[in-house]
Amino acid sequence: MVVRPAREWIRTDRGAAPSAKQVRRANRRSNDSPGGICLPGGKGRMKATSRRIAAGSVIVSLVILAVKYAAYALTGSVALFSDALESVVNVLTALAAMAAIRIGARPADEQHPYGHHKAEYLSAVAVGAAIVMAAIAILREAWHGFLSPVPIESAWEGLAVSGLATALNAAWSAVLIRSGRASRSAALVADGKHLLADVVTSLAVIVGVGLAVVTGLVWMDSAIAALVAVNVLWSGWQVLRENASGLLDEVAPPEELAEIVEIIDANSQGARGFHDLRTRHAGRATFVEFHLTVPGEMVTRTAHEICDRIEAGLKQRFPDSVVTIHVEPE
Repeated sequence: MVVRPAREWIRTDRGAAPSAKQVRRANRRSNDSPGGICLPGGKGRMKATSRRIAAGSVIVSLVILAVKYAAYALTGSVALFSDALESVVNVLTALAAMAAIRIGARPADEQHPYGHHKAEYLSAVAVGAAIVMAAIAILREAWHGFLSPVPIESAWEGLAVSGLATALNAAWSAVLIRSGRASRSAALVADGKHLLADVVTSLAVIVGVGLAVVTGLVWMDSAIAALVAVNVLWSGWQVLRENASGLLDEVAPPEELAEIVEIIDANSQGARGFHDLRTRHAGRATFVEFHLTVPGEMVTRTAHEICDRIEAGLKQRFPDSVVTIHVEPE
C-alpha cells in the first residue's frame, strides 16, 4: 500500500484507478487545505508577500539605476559607470525573480503533478549568468578607460549621489534576503545576495574614486572598475553554484533532515520503524518519502492513521512539504 501525499490523495486500495477528473479534484482540495491541516492562510500569505516584494524590487532597482547613472553623468567616472552598469543587471534579475515567483506559485496540474517550484532555481541560474555577463561588460569599459583615461569631474557631488544609491541598496538587500529565507524563495535570496554584493562594490568604488581624486592618479578610476568586475564575476559564480544544485534535486540540509527524522519518530507510535528515507528540495517545497514498517497483522485503517499523524507533523513544521509513505508489513 502506498499512502500518497495530499496532492495525490486518492484512495486506490479498492482497486479502481483514479480518473483525470478525480486527480483534478484532489489537486484542488490539496491546494485549499494542504494535508488536511488547518493552516490559516499562512501559505497563501507567504506567497503573496513574496510576489509583492519581487514587484517592489523591480521599482527599487529602477530608482537605484537612475540615481547611479546620475552619479556617472556628473563625474564621467569609469568606476561609477561600472557601478551603474551592474544596476542594469539588478533590474533584469528583479524582473526574473518576479516572473519566477509567479510561475512557482502555480498549483500542480496534470502536466506538472509535482508543481512548478523549480522555476525559481531556473530564474536564479539566469540571474547568475546575467551577473557574469555584466562583469565582462565592466571589464571591457575598464580596459577602454586604461587606454584613454578621462579626468573625473564634480567628483564629490557624484560620490554623494552614489552614496545615496548605496544606502538604498543596502536596506533593500536586507529586506530581500530576510523575506526570501522566511518564504524559502531561492529567487528572492539570489536577488538579495546580488544586491548585497553590489553594496560592497559600490562602497569600494566610492572610496577608490575619492582616492583617485585626492591623489590625482586618473588611472585608479579604471583600476577600480576592473576590481568591481572581478567581484561581480565572483558573485555571479556563487549564485550559479548555489542554485544549480537545486535543479539536481539536492537533499534537504542536515538540520532539516534531523528535524524530519525527529518528527517521524515522534509520530510513528504503533509502527515498527522506517527506512529508505529520501528528501529533496524544489523551491519552497520539501519532498519527503520513506518506507514505514508496521506489524503484519495491522489493519489498513490503523496503518493509514499512523501515516496521517506523521504527515500532519511534517506539514505543521514544513507547510509546503509533499510526503509519500510506503507502508510495508513486518
